[in-house]
Order: sequence, then structure tokens, then C-alpha cells
Amino acid sequence: MAVESLTNPRENLPNVYVDIQARELDFVTRFSKDWTELRNVLGISREIKKQAGTKLKSYVATVTLADGAVEPGNVIPYSKAKVQEVGYADLSLQKYAKAVPVEDVDKYGVEIAVEKTDDAFLDELQGVVLDDFYGAITDDSHAMTGTYSTFQKAVSMAIGKVKDKFKKMRKNATNIVVFVNTLDLYEYLGDTPITLQTAFGIDYVKNFLGASTMIVTSEIDQGKVVAIPADNLVAYFVDPSTEFAKLGLVYTTDGDTNLIGFHAQGNYGTAVGESFALMGLKLWMEYADGVAINTIDANPIKPLTLQSDLAGATYPWTDKHPSDFQSDVTVNGDVISGDLVFIEGGLSPSGPLAGDGYFVALKWSDPEAGVTSLKVGLIPSASGMEPVECISDTDRNGVFKISNNQQSLKVIQSNAGHETTQTFKLDFTFGDAVEGEG
Repeated sequence: MAVESLTNPRENLPNVYVDIQARELDFVTRFSKDWTELRNVLGISREIKKQAGTKLKSYVATVTLADGAVEPGNVIPYSKAKVQEVGYADLSLQKYAKAVPVEDVDKYGVEIAVEKTDDAFLDELQGVVLDDFYGAITDDSHAMTGTYSTFQKAVSMAIGKVKDKFKKMRKNATNIVVFVNTLDLYEYLGDTPITLQTAFGIDYVKNFLGASTMIVTSEIDQGKVVAIPADNLVAYFVDPSTEFAKLGLVYTTDGDTNLIGFHAQGNYGTAVGESFALMGLKLWMEYADGVAINTIDANPIKPLTLQSDLAGATYPWTDKHPSDFQSDVTVNGDVISGDLVFIEGGLSPSGPLAGDGYFVALKWSDPEAGVTSLKVGLIPSASGMEPVECISDTDRNGVFKISNNQQSLKVIQSNAGHETTQTFKLDFTFGDAVEGEG
């Protein structure tokens, strides 16, 4: 009988057994409760249980629109849609153990030696999930990036970029989560008080600066802003209560989310109380390029000045002068206005300035020293062209074919790690063709 009692000591210590079970259930329930709060804060609607032998996948999706100006009866060209699988990864199980010796219980008591270390154990396990997540969202290998002069501008442009990205993908992006550095936020606030809430070890505020949720953390580098649509976040997890019991490894789970398994037992050989945790939980971005990472730079690249004074400008590829196709063109702030004349045949026999249409000529100032790239162009372009590199253009002038006032002119400057984008609205009057032109 003595041997039997030693091989199954829990049967002879029913009260202790109940205490251990309650401790295990309390541990996993607290983890699950905190996770549920975080999931609600981030707006995650998808939790997917990993099947054995599967891997996680992310995607990069792009769509290049074909020219939508199709003549009646002509075949409509296909826009090019492309999806690439990226970021293959295994959702690996993570195994952790904690040991409390009998000496600690004798010295500090159960509340400190066991309960306090359980609390610390739980915090560290939550930190594992968050550290992995922060590492994923700050990887800029596929992210949309940019540099802006203020905290508020960096936040608003990050939100705008992901909304624009998902709108073009015809996907929902209404709930935007923004991650900012703690010091950046409080520098922006100054003396203005703010109340933060906490879930799963993170601080956050709702509906701030256009973000549905703003996460405030020192895990994001100072000077960085990250934005992600909640619909781009997916939780993948391994259920520790499923296959492992066949190995004799029975973990307590909460019976609901089953995100983590926990087991406590005594080891008579070492006179310690052992605690074991098993989990496989990962926050994953379905679209790896569906994240914006902006940099705050108090000394951004100096914006260029646009003007319509074209004295000395040369156009060797056409026999026309700007006065032949435009008049009273002015640049006031971020608005370009004036009168345009319809030119039959265009300004060149081929290329983006060929064919009937309206045209405008503009001149821009020299970029500051250190700028390595200067791109100028209409968005969207009538010919589907992206902004053209103009850093080597010594005349600093260009001619653009205008379709309508829904277009905008973009000037993009960049150097090592910095980028400044200027957007100019159009407000032109479109006149009829001049007799004999073309």
C-alpha cells in the first residue's frame, strides 16, 4: 500500500489536488481573459486553430490598372492582378518550465513563492507573444514607408496609406490600429492629459488622431509610427489539449480559447514545485504589405516650389510652345489652375504626350543637396505611367497630359532613408480645340 500511495500521491492528498487544479485553471483563465481583451482592442475577428503539418502564409497583392479610356466597341484591356505568397513560417510550440524550491515557500510563504512567481510567469509568456508580434509589424521589407515632419502627420499618413492600399484591393479597412512610441505620444501631447487603458500588458487609447485604436508602447522605436487594418490581423494557435494527452502529457486549458496549456506538479527528487506551460500562439498579417511604417523627421527634405514661369525652357521634341496650349497657369499653395487648349495630335509623335488632349507645362525649383531621387507625375496617369525620375533634368521643367481635374500632380523627393511627397490638386478650365492646331 505504501508503494501505491507514492506512485499516485494525488489520490492520498485530495485537498492539495483540488488546489493544484484550481491553480492551473486560474492561470490559463487569466491568460485567456487577457488575450480576449487584447483581441477586442485590436479588432481581431479571426482565430484559426493550426492543423498539424500546416504552415502559415502571408501574401503580397498588387493590381496595375489598364487604361480605362476605351473607345466604343473596342476590347477592354485586363488590369494586371498579382498575388505572391511570402513569409512561410512554422507555428512552433513553445515550452516553458518554472521551479519553486521548498526553501522559498518556507522563507517567503506560499503567496510570494508560488502565486507571485505565477503572476510573473504569466506576464513573461504574454511578452513572448507581443515581442514576436512587434517584430513582425516593424519589419519594413514589404511595408509602405515614408518620412514626415510631425507626429500627427506621420500618424495620419500611415492611416491613409493602409486605407488606400486596401481600397485598391477591394478589401475592408475601416478599423485601423496604430502603434506609436510612448515618448513620441507624450511629446506630442505636452501638458494635455490623456487616459490610457490596458489589456494583455499593453496600453492603448480609442479613437485618437483618426486611429480606431492607438497602441502606446516602448517596443516601437522612437520616431516610428506603424498602422495596420484590424482585418489584416489573424490569430493562429495550437490547442494544447488535443493530441498531447496521448503522450501522457495532460495540460489544463480554459476549455474555451485553449490558447495555452498549464500543468503543476511536485518533484520529490528535487523538492521543488514544477510548473509547465505549453503554447503556440502567433498574431499574423494576412497581407505582409498591408502595413505602413512612417518615420518622424524634424528636418525633412525641403519641399519644391512649382511655378509656371517657363522662360528659357526648351522642348526639342515638339514645335509648340507652352503658350500654344495653356494660359494664366498659376500655382497657389497646393492648387494648380489655368486655362488649357485642346491640341489635336498631341505634342509628340509617340510616348505619353502623343494623341489628342490637353497639356500643361510646369517648372520646379532645384532640390536641396543630398536628394538622390526626384520623381514627378500625374496620379492617375492617362497612360498608366508612374511618376518619372527627373533628378538629372537640369532644366527642371516638364509637360504633362491632363485628362481631368480628378487627377493630381505628385512630386516625390528621397534620399537615404527619407522621402517627402507633395500633392498638388488640379483646377483647370478645359477649352475647345483651336482651329488649325495640331
